[in-house]
Parts: sequence; structure tokens; C-alpha cells
Amino acid sequence: MVRVERAAVERRVAALRDQIEQHNYRYFVLDDPQVSDADYDVLMRELQALEADHPDLVSPDSPTQRVGAKPVEAFGEARHGVPMLSLDNAFDAGELGEFDRRIRERLGINRIAYMAEPKLDGLSVNLRYEQGRLVQGGTRGDGQVGEDITANIRTLRTIPLRLRGKGWPELIEVRGEIVIRKADFKHLNTLRLEAGERLFANPRNAAAGSLRQLDPRVTARRPLTFFAFGIGESREVIAGRQSQILERLHGWGFPVYERVQVVSGVEECLAYYRRLMAQRETLPFEIDGTVYKVDDLSSQQRLGFTARAPRWAVAYKLPAREGLSVVLDIEPSVGRTGVITPVARLEPVPLGGVIVRHATLHNEDEVRRKDVRIGDTVMLRRAGDVIPEIIGVQPEKRPQGAQPWRMPLKCPVCSAEVMRLEHQAAHRCLGGLYCAAQRTGAILHFASRRAMDIDGLGEKLVEQLVGRGLVATVADLYSLERAQLVELERMGERSAGNLLRAIDASRATTLARFLYALGIPEVGEVTAKRLAEHYGDLDPLERATEEALTRLPDIGPVLAQRITHFFAQPHNREVIDALRRSGLHWSVPDGANQSTPLAGRVFVLTGTLKGYTREEAQERIEALGGRVTGHVSKNTDYMIVGEAPGSKRDKAVQLGITLLDESGFRQLIVDK
Repeated sequence: MVRVERAAVERRVAALRDQIEQHNYRYFVLDDPQVSDADYDVLMRELQALEADHPDLVSPDSPTQRVGAKPVEAFGEARHGVPMLSLDNAFDAGELGEFDRRIRERLGINRIAYMAEPKLDGLSVNLRYEQGRLVQGGTRGDGQVGEDITANIRTLRTIPLRLRGKGWPELIEVRGEIVIRKADFKHLNTLRLEAGERLFANPRNAAAGSLRQLDPRVTARRPLTFFAFGIGESREVIAGRQSQILERLHGWGFPVYERVQVVSGVEECLAYYRRLMAQRETLPFEIDGTVYKVDDLSSQQRLGFTARAPRWAVAYKLPAREGLSVVLDIEPSVGRTGVITPVARLEPVPLGGVIVRHATLHNEDEVRRKDVRIGDTVMLRRAGDVIPEIIGVQPEKRPQGAQPWRMPLKCPVCSAEVMRLEHQAAHRCLGGLYCAAQRTGAILHFASRRAMDIDGLGEKLVEQLVGRGLVATVADLYSLERAQLVELERMGERSAGNLLRAIDASRATTLARFLYALGIPEVGEVTAKRLAEHYGDLDPLERATEEALTRLPDIGPVLAQRITHFFAQPHNREVIDALRRSGLHWSVPDGANQSTPLAGRVFVLTGTLKGYTREEAQERIEALGGRVTGHVSKNTDYMIVGEAPGSKRDKAVQLGITLLDESGFRQLIVDK
């Protein structure tokens, strides 16, 4: 019976070592973790417990006896003068108290002063300085030998190439963490998403990936920051306390994280932890715990090291922000602007102190790139109070028959057409005037100053109008009554009267403002003005084909498709008709419904005309539907050449563009 139990323990130890080594490889070498930090810690603690109970099973190649994985072969080796060890962990106040008790008993002291630091979530590095100059930068690696990333390290402006001040030893290793700010991490991932590249799982992953670039120019473009936290090998004793080391390093030109602090006893350690937890969401950098180091260096020497970690330091881990869950469904969520975002509905999982039930998938391309399917087991990450995101899938746990997810063709809220613009990742609902999910955003845009200019219609008021069912579409604004408004919060008789007068005044507008107010995707003020100038009235624009629209200046096939699809939605037309019935109107120029003779033609003027000023010639061309630009290109149709033309004429000749003198120009516009 004893032999059977022994065999079971040996098999479990072997299995745990294999798992941890694989996770080490993916985490340290590939920068592609497949389990959360919390799940990894569970495996490591189980192995440590088994080896503690069976010390004869401990072997030099056990993950408990080393720090990480071997350096990748693409880089040279950076050997550390003093081993760069990991830290033991404490996961609750009891374990932190046990750490403090062991220290006090070994030193025979009743109260210990600790150097308390945030545990920055980045990549630890070792910087070797000789004669005050940086000669090598290396990763932690296996604790003895790391990857030589000197060329990349030199690109970081927070790392001095030459030590400042004086008093530094002839040789010293400076150790610290390279991190990336939360805001920079989000922006970096946004750029990678737009470029179709693999997203970084977290800021630590981004920092590691940035430093492991074979081209230092790539690293130089990444927003990395270094903070010093200690030293390795040194030819001289530079201080008597850990806190003094940080002071010396700061004086030599190294940044030291501002929230480091000397605390006394376990009670102050816990108070420091609680303060940092309260500030966690507002910190510029991600942290995954606090670190406590015995401040007195002679006490550190007396305490010594295990094979894996110093006995005088501990990492007190914060609640996990990564974890595993199962995707129950993938639901399209419609935002205020009509953008549809896939959201995964998950089996509830505790993450970062809250229960997580949903995670964003950004867009259909991201769902495909990560290959997330209903039923998948996925790895999650939560940063702050924002909705978590899925950072990886475990395909080996995928249920049979799981199918790839596809964006619906109809809006799940209003059943309008869902459309994706060419060269863009987002899908949009085209029912902007009536889709319930877009009501607040559509009304606010409609009432904005450059649109219908309805003064007093702010976000809080719009939310009340929508919430109480008084306004479902922008057309309902024109049927509001004073009695309805005065019942709203912060709306007295005077405010209600002012708002009704502003709404009434907006009935007289321009076609350009009205088109912009409709919120047609990608139609801004300039495009709305150009459409109004060309068509003159709404009816011909509603009937316009994609082909006809593409003949207009600066309207390509994608934008033309947007416009025609918007007017093709029956409910959008119903809202527009209701707006016109409510009295919205604009002036229509004579002959507005006739096709302008120079529509789509591009002109360039050069030299001096006798019969026209430059402004008069441009106004005449634009009145006939043409467009005047200052640059000659293959898209130019005519060049009007006056006296003393410039070099533009020569370029026009080279491109084969039709040249017209003043007589030819006059004949062109008179004939039209």
C-alpha cells in the first residue's frame, strides 16, 4: 500500500514539473501564456508542498529550484554576477504574518523594518555598469544566465547610458522592472488590432515582447519605462539599507517608483497593502502585488537564500485579474453610434475582486483571429473596472461541433441592415434614426450646434426623454409639449419654454445641416454641404444611385454605398418623412433638381486671367458643379491657363491634362 502511494506521488510530481516547465516556456520564452498567474501559482504551490513532504524527490532540474526558462537562441547570453532569483509568495494576511514571524525568530528581533514596494507587472532586467557606463543588459532568464538585450535596453530613455553624480563602484549590476503604462498599452493594442496583428495579453506581455525584438528600432518605438528596485553584483558596499540603495540609484540617474516606503512590522505592511489596493485602479502602471524586503542589509546577509529565493523578501500577491471560464454564448451588442461589438457571455468567474459574466471581443475580425467559439474554455483578463477581454482559447478543451461565430446580417435590436465598411473592422447598424440602442446618441447628434442647433437639449435631458418614452426618434422632438417637459428633473416653466422655442426655431434650416444631422455614417459637414450643393433638395439625393454619387468630388464607392443604404432603410425614410411633416424645411435653389453640367470635373487655375479674378473663376466653376484644387494630379480634368503661368502648367502637359486659355474657359462656362 505504501509503495502504491509513493508511486502516485512520484507520478504527480513528474506531471506537475512537466506542466510548470511548459507554462514557463510559454510565459518566459514565447510571451504567450495559456494559464492565469493564479492557476500557475496553484500548480507551483502543490509541487512545493509535495517536495517538502518528500525531500528525496527534489532534483536540481525541478521548477522549484530555478526561476524561469532558458534564453531564446536568437539572443546571446548575459551571465549575472549574482544570481537573479525569484520571490516567495504570500496570498493572505496569515501567510504574510508567518513570513514576518520567521524573520523575527531568525534574527532575534521583535520588530522588523521593511522596504515596501509595488510589485510592478513588467519584465525584470539586470543592467551591468563598468566605470559608470552601461555595458550589458540582460533578462532574468534562468536566474544565472539571461538573454543579452543590450541593444534594445539602450533605446530606453529611462535607463542612463552613463551614471550621473559620483560615488558609484567600478562595477555594479542595477536591477529593475521594465513596464508599460496602462494608457500606452491600450493604445498599442489598438494599433495592433487595426494592423491585424496579435494583441498583447497584458502589459507584462507587451513589455517582454517589446524587449525581445531583434530590431532595436522596434523597441525604440514602444513606450517602455524602467524603474530600479535593487542591485546585484557590486565591487563596493554602497549602503547599509535597502532604502538607501534606492536613494543612491536615484542619485545616479535611475527612476525609482514613487510609492516605495519603509514600514515597520506586519501591521504597517498590511496598511501599505490596503492603501495600494485602494489606489490600484488609478495607478498609471499595472501591479500584481506588493513586495516587502528586510531593509537592513546586514540582516539580509544573515538570513541568506534558498535555492530559488531570498529568505528576506516576499511578494504579497493581489487578487488575480486573470482566470479561466467557458463561453456560454456570443451576443452582438449595439452601441450608441451603431457599432456592433461581439460580447461573450461567460460562466461566472471571480476576477480582480468581482464576479465576471461578460467579456468583450471587439469585432468579428478579433473573434476570427482568436477563434473564439461558443463552448470554448478561454483565458480572461480584467484591467480596472472595464469589461474584461478574452486573451486566449484552450482549443484542446473545445467541445465537438463548435462552429465559428459570424456577425448577424440584421441588427439584433431593430432588424435594420448591418454593414461593414471596406478597410474597417467595425460593423454598423444602419437604422440610426430609429434603432433603440442608438436613440440617445442619434438625438444628441441631431441637436448639436453644427446640426440642428437645438440649444438646451443636453445629455441628461435626452436620457430623461428617452427613459420616459417621450422621444423614440428625433421626429418626436417636434411634438413635445410644455406639460411633459416641466415634469422632468431640472426643467421649470422657463427652461421648458426656452427649449420649445429652440426646437421650433430649428424647423427652418439648410439642407446641408439637415443631412449632417441625420447621422449618415461617414457623412460629415463637408460631405453634407457638397451633397446639398449638388442636389439642392432631398428628393433627388434619396433617389441617387451609387454610380451617380461616385461621380461627385471626394465621394468614393464605399461612401456612396453608405449613403444609398441609409436611405434604403424603410424606417429611416419614415422618420425623415415625419420630420418634414413636422415643419422642417430649407430653401431650394432654382433648378436644384437638374444635373449640374460640370459635376465631378476637377479644375486647376494657373497664371492671371484678365476677365476674372481667381475667386470669380472658382465661384463660376463651383456653381456649375465643378471643383477647384491647388494641386495638379492625374485626377485633374482641366487646367485654366492665364498670363505668366507657373510650373503647374508643365506638370499638366506631362500628365496630358486638357489646357484651356481664358477664351476657351469662357466658352466652356457659357456653353454650359
